[in-house]
Amino acid sequence: MASRSLFLSLRRRSSQRCMSRPLSSGSVSTEYTDDYIKNSETDDLRSRIFQLRLPKRSATTVIEKWVGEGNRVSISDLRQISKDLRKSQRFKHALELSEWMVSHEEYKLSDTDYAVRIDLMTKVFGIDAAERYFEDLPLTAKTSETYTALLHSYAAAKLTEKAEELYGRIKGSNLSFSALLYNEIMTLYMSVGQVEKVSSVVEELKRQKVEPDIFTYNLWISSCAAALNIDQVKRILNEMRCDSGCNDDWQRYINLVNIYVTASRLTSLGNKDKIDQIWKSLRMTKQKMTSRNYICILSSYLILGHMKEVGEVFNQWKQLTTTEFDISACNSVLSAFEDAGLTEKANDLHMLLISRNCSPTNK
Repeated sequence: MASRSLFLSLRRRSSQRCMSRPLSSGSVSTEYTDDYIKNSETDDLRSRIFQLRLPKRSATTVIEKWVGEGNRVSISDLRQISKDLRKSQRFKHALELSEWMVSHEEYKLSDTDYAVRIDLMTKVFGIDAAERYFEDLPLTAKTSETYTALLHSYAAAKLTEKAEELYGRIKGSNLSFSALLYNEIMTLYMSVGQVEKVSSVVEELKRQKVEPDIFTYNLWISSCAAALNIDQVKRILNEMRCDSGCNDDWQRYINLVNIYVTASRLTSLGNKDKIDQIWKSLRMTKQKMTSRNYICILSSYLILGHMKEVGEVFNQWKQLTTTEFDISACNSVLSAFEDAGLTEKANDLHMLLISRNCSPTNK
């Protein structure tokens, strides 16, 4: 235990040192020198950084060498390269670019720059480091974007208590927020199975006169569907139709949910073809599948009694690397089915989860 405590103490000190100094500098050891291969056709700063083969190699050293050769580096270039690095999950190098901007006073950081830095801090050093960075920011930098970025970090890690504490601070602030912030806390509640809290977030959003977006409605509908509150789903769809921001994408979404509602209510018709069509359409779209997509289709097949299809959807969900399997969402379906008196359906899903080596917490 003593050695573990010492290890944790050293790790915290190491993280703090990383926060108090640039990630890299010109006087770095040879372990961190750049190892890019010059290419006369594509010899620009972005290419040099992307040719770094290992995360431990220093993007800062590459920038310093580039500037030392008489080249200029604009903040717009750094932002674009950082964006490309994040897309490629090169978070450590992206954070080094952010550190370069911070350490050079000629660059004026925007609210978005600070928010991106919080996200990168989370990914490279962990949430504690991101939290300390946020708290140390000047008051002028504690904006709607940086608050939302920290809340996103909490939500992604399913730190409900920390997220709710921050959400309370946000509600007590005089800042204006977009629907994105409310979507973050709603997503958290969905991911931890606290679907009953989603409606209160929607109420707060409306009190603040914030315009909901399609993701807000998607989360709200998903929470009602998870609780099998179909009447509320229909009321939400009616509200969406009356929304001044309703467009073609929204209308397609409304039609899709309407089919789901119909299939859920009219189980005696055995309307499997409709569910097959929805499932096929979802898989053909370029949009990333979410756990809500899988739960929607899985529960529809389950309601109709098609256990073979339930198993197939479940297997596809578990095998995907782009969408993390969410056992808490399955637990929410189990609870909702039991609360609605659909004990047999709940038992079917329970046995399926056990057969796939996924132990549900629902009893």
